[in-house]
Amino acid sequence: MNINEINVGVLAYIGDAVYEVLIRNYLTDKFKVKVNELQKEAISYVSAEAQANILENLINKNFLTKEELYTVGRARNYKTNSKPKHADIKTYKKATALEALFGMLYKNKDIDRINEIMKEIIGE
Repeated sequence: MNINEINVGVLAYIGDAVYEVLIRNYLTDKFKVKVNELQKEAISYVSAEAQANILENLINKNFLTKEELYTVGRARNYKTNSKPKHADIKTYKKATALEALFGMLYKNKDIDRINEIMKEIIGE
Protein backbone atom coordinates (compact mmCIF):
# COMPACT_ATOMS: atom_id res chain seq x y z
CA MET A 1 0.00 0.00 0.00
CA ASN A 2 1.18 3.50 -0.81
CA ILE A 3 1.99 5.33 2.44
CA ASN A 4 0.15 8.42 1.17
CA GLU A 5 -3.05 6.37 1.02
CA ILE A 6 -2.95 5.71 4.76
CA ASN A 7 -5.03 8.11 6.81
CA VAL A 8 -2.68 10.47 8.67
CA GLY A 9 -4.70 9.92 11.83
CA VAL A 10 -3.70 6.25 11.61
CA LEU A 11 -0.07 7.22 10.99
CA ALA A 12 -0.16 9.50 14.04
CA TYR A 13 -1.75 6.74 16.11
CA ILE A 14 1.07 4.27 15.41
CA GLY A 15 3.70 7.02 15.39
CA ASP A 16 2.69 8.12 18.87
CA ALA A 17 3.40 4.62 20.18
CA VAL A 18 6.71 4.33 18.31
CA TYR A 19 7.91 7.74 19.49
CA GLU A 20 6.86 7.08 23.10
CA VAL A 21 8.75 3.77 23.22
CA LEU A 22 11.88 5.35 21.73
CA ILE A 23 11.81 8.19 24.26
CA ARG A 24 11.20 5.82 27.16
CA ASN A 25 14.04 3.61 25.99
CA TYR A 26 16.37 6.61 25.72
CA LEU A 27 15.44 7.87 29.17
CA THR A 28 15.80 4.50 30.87
CA ASP A 29 19.23 4.07 29.28
CA LYS A 30 20.33 7.58 30.24
CA PHE A 31 18.86 7.88 33.74
CA LYS A 32 18.84 5.28 36.48
CA VAL A 33 16.07 6.84 38.53
CA LYS A 34 12.58 6.10 39.78
CA VAL A 35 9.68 5.76 37.37
CA ASN A 36 7.97 8.99 38.48
CA GLU A 37 11.20 10.90 37.75
CA LEU A 38 11.41 9.28 34.33
CA GLN A 39 7.83 10.33 33.64
CA LYS A 40 8.63 13.94 34.55
CA GLU A 41 11.63 13.90 32.20
CA ALA A 42 9.57 12.28 29.44
CA ILE A 43 7.20 15.25 29.41
CA SER A 44 9.99 17.38 27.94
CA TYR A 45 9.80 15.12 24.87
CA VAL A 46 6.27 13.80 24.65
CA SER A 47 3.96 16.67 25.60
CA ALA A 48 2.13 18.33 22.73
CA GLU A 49 4.14 21.53 23.28
CA ALA A 50 7.44 19.63 23.29
CA GLN A 51 6.53 17.69 20.16
CA ALA A 52 5.45 20.87 18.36
CA ASN A 53 8.76 22.53 19.25
CA ILE A 54 10.72 19.47 18.15
CA LEU A 55 8.91 19.45 14.80
CA GLU A 56 9.55 23.17 14.27
CA ASN A 57 13.21 22.64 15.08
CA LEU A 58 13.51 19.80 12.55
CA ILE A 59 11.81 21.93 9.90
CA ASN A 60 13.92 25.02 10.62
CA LYS A 61 17.11 22.96 10.34
CA ASN A 62 15.95 21.57 6.97
CA PHE A 63 16.38 18.12 8.50
CA LEU A 64 13.33 16.55 6.88
CA THR A 65 13.09 15.15 3.37
CA LYS A 66 10.48 16.20 0.84
CA GLU A 67 8.45 13.04 1.48
CA GLU A 68 8.62 13.60 5.25
CA LEU A 69 7.51 17.22 4.86
CA TYR A 70 4.61 16.04 2.71
CA THR A 71 3.43 13.73 5.49
CA VAL A 72 3.90 16.49 8.07
CA GLY A 73 1.82 18.84 5.92
CA ARG A 74 -0.93 16.26 5.50
CA ALA A 75 -1.05 15.73 9.25
CA ARG A 76 -1.09 19.44 10.10
CA ASN A 77 -4.06 19.89 7.77
CA TYR A 78 -5.86 16.79 9.03
CA LYS A 79 -9.33 17.57 10.34
CA THR A 80 -9.94 15.93 13.67
CA ASN A 81 -13.02 15.74 15.83
CA SER A 82 -11.06 15.50 19.06
CA LYS A 83 -10.33 18.57 21.15
CA PRO A 84 -6.91 18.81 22.79
CA LYS A 85 -7.03 19.06 26.57
CA HIS A 86 -3.62 20.56 27.32
CA ALA A 87 -2.70 22.47 24.16
CA ASP A 88 -4.12 24.89 21.66
CA ILE A 89 -5.19 23.46 18.30
CA LYS A 90 -2.12 24.73 16.43
CA THR A 91 0.26 23.10 18.90
CA TYR A 92 -1.81 19.93 18.88
CA LYS A 93 -1.68 19.70 15.08
CA LYS A 94 2.10 20.13 15.06
CA ALA A 95 2.43 17.39 17.68
CA THR A 96 0.17 15.15 15.62
CA ALA A 97 2.33 15.88 12.58
CA LEU A 98 5.47 14.70 14.41
CA GLU A 99 3.66 11.52 15.42
CA ALA A 100 2.48 10.98 11.82
CA LEU A 101 6.07 11.40 10.64
CA PHE A 102 7.18 8.60 12.97
CA GLY A 103 4.20 6.51 11.88
CA MET A 104 5.06 6.97 8.22
CA LEU A 105 8.69 6.00 8.77
CA TYR A 106 7.68 3.00 10.86
CA LYS A 107 5.17 1.79 8.27
CA ASN A 108 7.89 2.21 5.60
CA LYS A 109 10.21 0.14 7.84
CA ASP A 110 12.75 2.98 7.68
CA ILE A 111 14.34 2.30 11.06
CA ASP A 112 17.63 3.97 10.06
CA ARG A 113 15.80 7.24 9.40
CA ILE A 114 13.85 6.95 12.65
CA ASN A 115 17.16 6.57 14.46
CA GLU A 116 18.66 9.58 12.64
CA ILE A 117 15.72 11.76 13.65
CA MET A 118 15.84 10.49 17.24
CA LYS A 119 19.55 11.35 17.45
CA GLU A 120 18.73 14.86 16.28
CA ILE A 121 15.92 15.17 18.81
CA ILE A 122 17.97 14.02 21.78
CA GLY A 123 21.07 15.88 20.67
CA GLU A 124 23.43 13.02 19.95
